[in-house]
Amino acid sequence: MSRASGDSGDSSRESSRASGRAFTPLEERLDAWAHRRSQALAADAGPWRRGLLEFAVFTAKQAWACVFGAVMLVLLVLARLVYPDDALLVRSDALVLAALTVQALMLALRLEGGRELWVIVMFHVVGTVMEIFKTHMGSWAYETDGLLRIGGVPLYTGFMYAAVGSYMVRVFRLFDLRFTRYPPIWATALVAAAIYANFFTHHYLPDVRWVLVGAVVLLYARCVMSFRNQRTGPRRRMPILVAFVGVAFFLWIAENVGTWAGAWIYPHQSAQWHLVPPTKFVAWLLLMMISVVLVTLVHRPRPPTD
Repeated sequence: MSRASGDSGDSSRESSRASGRAFTPLEERLDAWAHRRSQALAADAGPWRRGLLEFAVFTAKQAWACVFGAVMLVLLVLARLVYPDDALLVRSDALVLAALTVQALMLALRLEGGRELWVIVMFHVVGTVMEIFKTHMGSWAYETDGLLRIGGVPLYTGFMYAAVGSYMVRVFRLFDLRFTRYPPIWATALVAAAIYANFFTHHYLPDVRWVLVGAVVLLYARCVMSFRNQRTGPRRRMPILVAFVGVAFFLWIAENVGTWAGAWIYPHQSAQWHLVPPTKFVAWLLLMMISVVLVTLVHRPRPPTD
């Protein structure tokens, strides 16, 4: 390794420690590569080449942040396309064991930090409890075979929620997220609790999801998120609500893939697969707010320092 690459790796580790959100070893290498390339282009490259590099780094880090969710989607699709129907181990149980293996490997290979694991586990539990209730109410359904399940819910479903939590904790670390005018944590926690309660109570009481969407907009309307693609690079800014909508949209896309793969089905898909209705986009937006609040318990929102 050259001295220049070693210096950039040291710079990445130092800035990572300064932020209080240490990179995993692979993330350090990714950040060091981005630093070396940006330094090499800084002197003689035009704005287009620098912009393309920044976009490439942003895409690579977003892809890495999504790695657990992407692996889960691949497993769901493979389970539908290639897993034999007459296998001794039924499909749903195989998915549970595969998800457990992936999570264990990510910890053993230091691809995921143990400090944030409890947030992922918490969202796993939150999602599983809601799944048990929702399947009981007939909101959606899973295959009925398999032993590794609670009621009508196979245990791999919790890992799909965990994938959302995993993404959230990764983007905080990878992009050194900072916030201007972030709302009080107690207020965000109250709204998140109301959102979670509404997923249950709307079966018996009026559905107030649009009131809760309004509360989210009012709460975060003035908040601006700043990030940078590599720790020595310039900060970029965007309204945090734009980020929320973008993440919810990709979650809706992932849900369409999951239902196509037969991981679960909605009543309107029982005879033939159809797109998940756009109303579920709103549900994902609200559910994501619970994950956001859980993550802020580990990564406290901080203002930019530069």
